[in-house]
Amino acid sequence: MVKNAGNDNGQQSGQINPVDIEALSQSYVDFYQRSQKIMTEFCKQSMEDKDYQFSDPILIGKAFMDLASKMSADPSKLFEAQGRLLAGYGELWQQTLQRISGEHNEPVINPDKSDKRFKDDAWNEDIVFDTIKQTYLLTSNWLQNVVSDVDGLDAGTRKKVDFYTRQFVDALSPTNFVATNPKVLKKTIDEKGENLIRGMENLLRDLEKGKGQLRISMTDNDAFTLGENIAASKGKVIYQNDMMQLLQYNPSTDKAFKRPLLIVPPWINKFYVLDLQPKNSLIKWAVDQGHTVFVISWVNPDENLSAKGFEDYMIEGPIEAIAAIEKACGETKINIVGYCIGGTLTACTLAYLAAKKLDRVQSATFLTTMVDFEKAGDLSVFIDEEQLDNLEKHMERKGYLEGTEMSQVFSMMRDNDLIWSFVVNNYLMGREPMAFDLLYWNADNTRLPTMMHKTYLREMYLKNKLKDKAGMTLGGVAIDLNKIKVPVYCLATKDDHIAPWKSVYRATGLYKGGVRFVLSASGHIAGVVNPPVAKKYCYWLNDDCPESADDWFDAAKQYDGSWWLDWSDWMKPHHGAKVTARKPGSGKLKAIENAPGSYVKVRIDG
Repeated sequence: MVKNAGNDNGQQSGQINPVDIEALSQSYVDFYQRSQKIMTEFCKQSMEDKDYQFSDPILIGKAFMDLASKMSADPSKLFEAQGRLLAGYGELWQQTLQRISGEHNEPVINPDKSDKRFKDDAWNEDIVFDTIKQTYLLTSNWLQNVVSDVDGLDAGTRKKVDFYTRQFVDALSPTNFVATNPKVLKKTIDEKGENLIRGMENLLRDLEKGKGQLRISMTDNDAFTLGENIAASKGKVIYQNDMMQLLQYNPSTDKAFKRPLLIVPPWINKFYVLDLQPKNSLIKWAVDQGHTVFVISWVNPDENLSAKGFEDYMIEGPIEAIAAIEKACGETKINIVGYCIGGTLTACTLAYLAAKKLDRVQSATFLTTMVDFEKAGDLSVFIDEEQLDNLEKHMERKGYLEGTEMSQVFSMMRDNDLIWSFVVNNYLMGREPMAFDLLYWNADNTRLPTMMHKTYLREMYLKNKLKDKAGMTLGGVAIDLNKIKVPVYCLATKDDHIAPWKSVYRATGLYKGGVRFVLSASGHIAGVVNPPVAKKYCYWLNDDCPESADDWFDAAKQYDGSWWLDWSDWMKPHHGAKVTARKPGSGKLKAIENAPGSYVKVRIDG
């Protein structure tokens, strides 16, 4: 491998090593041999899954053929749009000539304030790169507007063409290419292309890791060890079954609230998003407030659990957890928190308990949780009858959906942040990814059992049955969310791409025990994991819950800081009296092993 400038080889920083032809030649030979192995593995996997493709080009092609047909029905509309684009180009060309002659003028078009791709000064200061940037923005905005303005498309097709058009224009951004990214171009010139050689090494490593499928490295996985510098809150596993381990955390106060707190996390990723580091751990913060905190740590299932359904997650998850907490603490009632799909499961659990007339929950908190899936956002692009049929056949062959496949979905929904920024950093700049706790968690995927995922996607996402009275039956009980009469704290996040906040808001019309709806700034993770000490973001609050989410927001008041403090105040009537703090294993259930337990340590990336 060619040495990087400024390495510990006696040269001063900023000097450039001469190219070692022999080392360079050996690198190419190595790249070739590794590429052959990668292609062999890729072809083998492709043959095994020849009936399934995650983003099926045939289905995507059909959507765009329908788009073309509708566009051809009104050619004048397209001609008008083309005229507007040419006018924009003309204005940009005139502005560029004026800048060349020394005049200062305002840009024809600017990136969105949230667009991080064009932050380098050269995109504004250099006339050539500024022109490239504005040409791209004019063209990409025009294309997306043309596609979204076509009449006659059904809702599903419109979502597909909008989504994949965005993928297309994001992929063609000038930031993604050496010659049109000023920062990459400068580094390539300064290092005589050594950054690209390192980038090729990084690319091959990621292809090898994915056995022919590209699995982009987002963080330094060696920088974290579960139980040491991530998921490090102290506690014990006090109960386990096939589906989960139940963790109880050590108290940090002499007294604790009477009613224990059970957290039901999603099983699409792992629970420790709520316990990344002490400074941003919701679990540690809740313990420090005086809660006796229990958390479900879901199993990372394999083909042996393929028949486990959504109701198994309910019965062997929160239902058994509540019974175990009673043995551990002697308390019959708990407060419960459900996050994302864990919140969906929590809602089902509350309806199940209500139907059984079991009074086991004092209050419920839902974090970015959908129970009405009518407006489910970008994820619905991947969910229709034809795509689900293909996916179910694929899952039935394996017994589960591989976690990396769901991860690809979520990455595509935020492609500039979770795909292209790493392409530039890892493969063009030739850098190693930084150590980042949240991205370490994000890469720690879990498998999803066939039967559970079929129910979730088909019955809830596609058919939207959960919101209907007795629309679904779980554990032999007709699930009716209207029977949930415990007080509810419902949190959504404003920029959520997984559970859009207006979709989350629809639950306020279903629960009957009184709802406090709160909207946090930021997205699905950062808007939830927002400790008060960080002093980041804000939240909106309106004590009323009108039918319309827009009406709610128009009358809402904005507050600085974290929603955690508002939630803590809301919880006060539901705590119960203070009791002596409980240590894990001191009750009828003895400790099995130290937190975070063994289930969470099962990884699927080798």
